[in-house]
Amino acid sequence: MGSCSRDRLLAADGGQSRTLLSAARKRFQAQDMIETVSNIEPETLARFDAIIDVRSPAEFAEDRLPGAINLPVLDDAERAEVGTVYKQESRFKARRIGAAYVARNVARHLENALADRPKGFHPLIYCWRGGMRSNAMATILAQVGWRCGVLEGGYKTWRRAVTAGLRNSEEALPVILLDGQTGTAKSDVLRAATREGVQTLDLEDFAHHRGSVFGGYINNPQPEQKYFETRIFDRLRDFDLSKPILVEAESNRIGRCEIPKRLWTAMQNAPRITLTAPLAARAAYLLTAYPDITGDKSAAFAAIDRLKPFHSRETLADWRALAEAADWRGLAADLMRAHYDPAYERSRQRGRCGAALAEYNLGELDSATFERVAKEIASALLSAQR
Repeated sequence: MGSCSRDRLLAADGGQSRTLLSAARKRFQAQDMIETVSNIEPETLARFDAIIDVRSPAEFAEDRLPGAINLPVLDDAERAEVGTVYKQESRFKARRIGAAYVARNVARHLENALADRPKGFHPLIYCWRGGMRSNAMATILAQVGWRCGVLEGGYKTWRRAVTAGLRNSEEALPVILLDGQTGTAKSDVLRAATREGVQTLDLEDFAHHRGSVFGGYINNPQPEQKYFETRIFDRLRDFDLSKPILVEAESNRIGRCEIPKRLWTAMQNAPRITLTAPLAARAAYLLTAYPDITGDKSAAFAAIDRLKPFHSRETLADWRALAEAADWRGLAADLMRAHYDPAYERSRQRGRCGAALAEYNLGELDSATFERVAKEIASALLSAQR
C-alpha cells in the first residue's frame, strides 16, 4: 500500500487504524525485548544483571539457580488456589484468577525490589518449566523497556543438569580427602587451603552442619537436599578437573544432607591427607568451633540425648553432668575418648581407603598453624601434578 493510500485510509476511519498499527508496533517491540535462553553455562548466566526466580517462596526454598532472587508472581497460597481451581473447576477461571494475582504481584515488585533498576537492566527470568509465570513477568518488564531473558524449560532445565552431573555421570572426580579425628580443625585447614589456591569443596558449609550430633546450627537450618546438590554442582563447574579437589572426609550424610553418588564414589576411593593433634588441643579447639553449643545447655543436652543408642545411661548421665557444670573442655575430651575417636577408627576399618599421601601433626590449633599446613598441602598437591 502506498503512503497516499495509507493516509486516506487512516483519515477515513478516524485514526483507528493508526491506533491499531501503533499497538501492533509496540507489541512487536516488546517481543523483541524478550530473549529465549537455553544455555545455563556460567558464562551465559554471567551476562545477566540478575537472575529472577518467579516461583513461589516454597519452591524457591527447596532449590534455585545460584544467585537467584525470589520475586514470586504467585505466593504459596495463591499458587495452591489457582491449581485447585484449575483441577476442580476450569482452566479459564484459573487463568483469570492467576492473571489478577500476577498483575498485582508484579506491580508490587516494580514498586519495591525493582524500583531502583536502571534503564539498561538485563534480567534472566525463570519459573518451574519456563511457561506462563516467567513469560508473564518478562512481558511486563519488556513493556517497561528492559531486555529480558527467559530460561527455556525453566528450573527443570537446571535440575536436569544437576542430576546428570552429580547422580548419573560416572566420570571420575580427582578428589583428595582431608582426613583426621574430630577436633583436628579440618574445616579451618580446608578454608586456608582455598586461600592458597587449592580447589576445595566445603561440604559442611554447603550443608550448614559440622558433621556430628553436635553439628547443627541453631539459627542456621540445613538446606533442602536439592539445594545442597546445586551448591556442589555449581562449585564443581568452576573447577579444572585435571587438578585435585580437596574435600574433608565425611560420612555419606552430613546431618540430613546426603552426598550425591558421583562425589561419594570418588570420596570412598580417594587418597588421603591426614591431620593429627593432641587430645587436649582438640578439646580446647572444639570450644571455639562450637560456641553455639557451649552457650546453650539445652542444645548440649539435646545432642547428648541423640547418643542414647550408643552408650549406657551412666555414661550419658556423666556427660549431662559435665554440661550442667559448664565443664565444656572436660565434656569435649570425654566425648572424643569414648565416642568420636573409636567411631573414627571403626569407620576407617570399614571404609575403602585410598593411598596415604601425607600426615601433618598440627600441635597447636591456631590460625598460624592452619596457614602453614595449608601452604604445605598446596605445595604437595602442586608437586604431585608435575
